[in-house]
Amino acid sequence: MRRRGRPDPQGARGAWGEDGRKRPGRPRGGKDAGRRQGGGERLHKALARMGLGSRRELEARIAAGRIRVEGHPARAGERVWPGDRVRIDGRELRIRAPGRRPSRVIAYNKPEGELVTRRDPGGRPSVFDRLPRARGGRWVAVGRLDINTSGLILFTDDGELAHRLMHPSRALEREYAVRVFGEVPPEALARLRSGVELEDGPGRFLSVNEAGGEGRNRWYRVVIAEGRKREVRRLWEAVGVRVSRLIRVRYGNVELGPRLFKGRWRELRPEEREGLLRLAGQVEEAPPRPARSGPPGRSGRR
Repeated sequence: MRRRGRPDPQGARGAWGEDGRKRPGRPRGGKDAGRRQGGGERLHKALARMGLGSRRELEARIAAGRIRVEGHPARAGERVWPGDRVRIDGRELRIRAPGRRPSRVIAYNKPEGELVTRRDPGGRPSVFDRLPRARGGRWVAVGRLDINTSGLILFTDDGELAHRLMHPSRALEREYAVRVFGEVPPEALARLRSGVELEDGPGRFLSVNEAGGEGRNRWYRVVIAEGRKREVRRLWEAVGVRVSRLIRVRYGNVELGPRLFKGRWRELRPEEREGLLRLAGQVEEAPPRPARSGPPGRSGRR
């Protein structure tokens, strides 16, 4: 008879801890049995949660054979468990259990001329060149700004949070300061508020407000609740107006502010981060309590 507290050579890998209590592991029978029982977490989701890229990027890496799990090439839809060894492009790491570390979010003031990409064949500067080191993961951009657009862009080491903040169902507001050439007729402003047909479907601004200007340059503040490619510029172009400068000044509840200079970053204040998590529908998890084991009423090791 196997004594309680000793590893079971016939059981799941790593199923028993040094304290003799059972901890989560693969169900008996390996991965296939785990899939049948619905255990574990999908690989691309677990890696995104750890800040190693967006779900779409990670799915592409899996398809390209760039990720290995426990020594074998990862498969689409594969499930993993905390503690599993994963190798991504030669870098080895272990799957972390959910809720163990609070997500980190920073705000960056992107200058014109920088790309929101990690590698550029032409050697142009990237926003990632100026960011601090992400502990235990990597930074994921919350949306993008094109090379000629400056202003606020958020980064997080939590891929799941980034996914939620960008998802159309959340409809997070993005506010821009826009400089245009010439006066804009009232009927054009009315069209921008009511809706304009674009090549990828209708779009509109939630609000359009004049913000001053001199000579042929006029400034406006516009708010949009989508993140389609170059949508702000394309909406103005659709009513015959050319944009000469575009600055994002707010994303959700986070504002650029006057103290964040171009090319600089800052950590979100606690109240900003809390508000952003609420907008994303992501509840901050409390530090994990010791797991219960054995019969009811017996607590885990403290």
